[in-house]
Amino acid sequence: MNLKKQNKKPNKVLLLGSGALKIGQAGEFDYSGNQAIKALKDENIEVVLINPNIATVQTNKDRADKIYFLPITPYFVEKVIKKEKPNGILLSFGGQTALNCGVQLCDSGVLKKHRVNVLGTSIKTIKNTEDRDLFVKELNKINIKTPKSFAVNSIEDGLKASKKLNFPIMIRSAYALGGEGSGVASNIVELKKILTNGFSYTKQMLLEEYLKGWKEIEYEVERDKYDNCITVCNMENFDPLGIHTGESIVVAPSQTLTNNQYHFLRDISIKTIRHLNIIGECNIQFALNPEKEFDYRVIEVNARLSRSSALASKATGYPLAYIGTKLAIGKNLIDLPNSVTKTTTACFEPALDYVVVKIPRWDLEKFSNVSKKINTQMKSVGEVMAIARNFNEALQKAIRMLNTGKSGVVCNKIKFRNLKEELKHPTDKRIFAIENAIEQGLSIDEIYNLTYIDKWFLYKIKEIVDLKHKIKNSHLNKDLLKTAKQQGFSDIQIAKLKNTTEENIRKLRISFEIKPSVLQIDTLAAEYPSKTNYLYLTYNADENDIKVTKQKRKAIIIGSGTYRIGSSVEFDWCCVGATKTLQKNNYETIMINCNPETVSTDYDECDKLYFEELSFERISDIYNLENPDGIVISVGGQIPNNLAISFYNAGMKIFGTNPKEIDRAENRFRFSNLMDESNIKQPLWREFMNIEDAKEFAADIYPVLIRPSYVLSGAAMKVVFDEDELLKYLKKAIYLNKKYPVVVSKFIQNAKEIEIDAVAKEGDLICYAITEHIEEAGVHSGDATMMLPAQNLEKIQINLIKNIAKKIANALNITGPFNIQFLITDENIMVIECNLRASRSFPFISKVLNIDFIDLAINSMINKQVNAISIKKPNYIGVKTSQFSYSRLKGADPFLSVEMASTGEVACLGNNLYDAFLKSVLSANLKYPKKNILVSISGNEQKAKLIDSLRQLQNKKYNLFATIDTANFYRQHNIKTTTLYKIKEKKQPNIYNYLVEKKLDLIICIPKITEQNNNGDSYLLRRLAIDCSIPLINNIKIAHLFINAILSKKLDDLQIREYGEYIKNSL
Repeated sequence: MNLKKQNKKPNKVLLLGSGALKIGQAGEFDYSGNQAIKALKDENIEVVLINPNIATVQTNKDRADKIYFLPITPYFVEKVIKKEKPNGILLSFGGQTALNCGVQLCDSGVLKKHRVNVLGTSIKTIKNTEDRDLFVKELNKINIKTPKSFAVNSIEDGLKASKKLNFPIMIRSAYALGGEGSGVASNIVELKKILTNGFSYTKQMLLEEYLKGWKEIEYEVERDKYDNCITVCNMENFDPLGIHTGESIVVAPSQTLTNNQYHFLRDISIKTIRHLNIIGECNIQFALNPEKEFDYRVIEVNARLSRSSALASKATGYPLAYIGTKLAIGKNLIDLPNSVTKTTTACFEPALDYVVVKIPRWDLEKFSNVSKKINTQMKSVGEVMAIARNFNEALQKAIRMLNTGKSGVVCNKIKFRNLKEELKHPTDKRIFAIENAIEQGLSIDEIYNLTYIDKWFLYKIKEIVDLKHKIKNSHLNKDLLKTAKQQGFSDIQIAKLKNTTEENIRKLRISFEIKPSVLQIDTLAAEYPSKTNYLYLTYNADENDIKVTKQKRKAIIIGSGTYRIGSSVEFDWCCVGATKTLQKNNYETIMINCNPETVSTDYDECDKLYFEELSFERISDIYNLENPDGIVISVGGQIPNNLAISFYNAGMKIFGTNPKEIDRAENRFRFSNLMDESNIKQPLWREFMNIEDAKEFAADIYPVLIRPSYVLSGAAMKVVFDEDELLKYLKKAIYLNKKYPVVVSKFIQNAKEIEIDAVAKEGDLICYAITEHIEEAGVHSGDATMMLPAQNLEKIQINLIKNIAKKIANALNITGPFNIQFLITDENIMVIECNLRASRSFPFISKVLNIDFIDLAINSMINKQVNAISIKKPNYIGVKTSQFSYSRLKGADPFLSVEMASTGEVACLGNNLYDAFLKSVLSANLKYPKKNILVSISGNEQKAKLIDSLRQLQNKKYNLFATIDTANFYRQHNIKTTTLYKIKEKKQPNIYNYLVEKKLDLIICIPKITEQNNNGDSYLLRRLAIDCSIPLINNIKIAHLFINAILSKKLDDLQIREYGEYIKNSL
């Protein structure tokens, strides 16, 4: 059967999602998959979705017709194909995960066997773009230049090929995501290291000439099967080649290309995409010689939706994923309408009369031993996008959007020990290094020679620095203040320079009648009439594009901003759900967000979209313009919550819980006092602003837990065991939030952790869900593996937890969503904390219980009649597992602690715990071990917990390996293991060789809680397991459950049921 044959529109399509969010593959695939579903449903095509990411909007039951929360692997996808019998499959909307899975299904004959057509770009074309050798050969056929390169399939071949190139050499991986396994080698030693690491992820690597200092340019392209082809967006990387585009600041449209260069590269883009026969949406990346106008190389083509696609779609307003889906099922660009303008067709290339700047967000400070340098491999966890009428305004807005405490390009207290080194080898703070260099008098030429960042950008940053000095040293008259606002200076920045307050600058600005204008993103630079609701604010305009009216009630929803560790797609799910509920209640919905990867920033999800900063200044501007009936701040995570008191003090109307009560919950000291007053048990605690007092309190009760206020994902939270650690982490916590005291509490070891997610109205409990952590307390809730319903609670404990929740809801007069975390010991149930907002678990509990908690919360907040719900216990179980991205964070310790480290999550359903748990951990890249398992456990108490499990593995003929202390312990219990020497011991047989040579299938390495980042043997083992792509378990309870589960259930025993079957059978 010809898989490319697509003359007939399919009636049932299988859509592969991307799974958990991870570095290199984030929320852009919820956005693109969601648009794909809309496009298919518009054509009355049945959609079957496989995606274990339960926190996504696309896995809502009102989106696809059938949803499978299963691993996206060939085994599980074939099972679904057998069951559902689709006649088409889409591979372009689930990132590299979906693409690689589809290629494997084709190569194994599964698609042909089951008569499933690949829609859109063919497998042959996918291989021609993903296989580095085939890609170069294809482009050579049409005389398109690529870097001189050699594709290799082994380390030995790579070392031989390096002799044909000059160092430094660029190394790229085939079929890889976010530059994984890539790098730049300056010598043979570095080359061998990169190849060794790369071949643990892929079977092919490409060695190519390193085009140091060249510009990197991208074009997003759409092509239909009739050969109509357009470029939708052209983008320019601020950083030169050698820094992954996902790590780079990206500007659209390009700012430094000549008109001839722009059209020259556009023509090459179209020629290349036509030759490769791509159907749908794709991305092409160029290297461009800054010294020669038309000297270029094509670096790569992504024959799928990517993070660049999401950026381009939001930058232009052109719905790339939606149109790409239509093209994949045989539509043509000429007949498809432009859904933004509603007057032109999809064949019109967007024109921009504004500038867009994207900046990545990193969370590298969370990890010890991780290099802050940015290069060919992605480390960023999210991104923001700013829209303005000039580059300076957009750049300053984008920096503030990152929510890292920076005011913009200037007015930040950042110093560098070795500035020239920082410029030459950039880190996540390179923009501030450039500002420092200008302040210190380095010339633009000197900075260019160190950074290779185009001088146009450097001069623009110098303009901001020069204006900073003018503001500081001059009288702030109307003209100067307006110029400052037009160059992107915030009220806070100006206040810092004039040694006054933000409020005073705001009053002065309003007295001068300096206000931002509201402009539209219409895709065609106002050349055609537009009905778009896609908006941004700028000071570089004299009037609004829209006329603000109030024909019905209005609600502003504040989004979650950039994805980061602790705030990810789950809060976007909450925002989208809140919007839909408000619309059902006849509210005009106004979304404010700045994250291009989100569904909430799709133009058709709300009535108005402001792509803007989530700051008090900007939200106040929009609030005053729109005059809403209220603001929803409880669905977007910590950023909106942190603004609650500022909104309240400004007299802005807030839906739901009073911000004064939010402060009582967020302020650790006030909340702990409330618990004492309410006779609710909690760990022994004290609040401190003074380090000496903290030392005295902690002396007799170590270990203790340091807990700052108003933080997300356990930032600066730490379990400490002695005074030295106490002093180190107290200073960090106090620095993080100087306004509020730090609470130090007794850390309870070997306790169970439980959470309750709930909705209340005026202090009365409406509904609740109790989830149980599998790991013991001490693992951040965002990293923990969760079970719903809880499996190990007695009825008396459930009732007590519920009663405590009722008590707290009443004490804080909660209206809306909230979350409480508990510790359970043999004697006590204690409260750890309470968040008066939706938690990251809300999508999980809502889907497992088939009750929309956000819908109930919003209805409660807008004072609609809501009755308490009696929740029926389902006859299945949900297990949520965290996804970690340690492979991208070289040197980071894969260690579970009270500070969150995961970048995403998955969840699966099953008829029992083993069924749900195994599908969930398999979705997070754990695998059934074939035969060889290494065990290394610190402490005899922990070793003893696995005696029975390891004995069962031995009885099932698994080969057990162990480090010497672990081997000796288990020998005393008649468990035979093969001893491997530790990495540092340099003796054979050694762990190092067994890992590098892939002789082990699973590593169980359980450290003590004190062993994080100590560079000892346990750390080296965990780190090498990650670097060699060998599955790692680092928690004793997870190890115990996993072993028992794999011994109980083979892969074939796992249920293949879609979401609707579970909830239907549970009614």
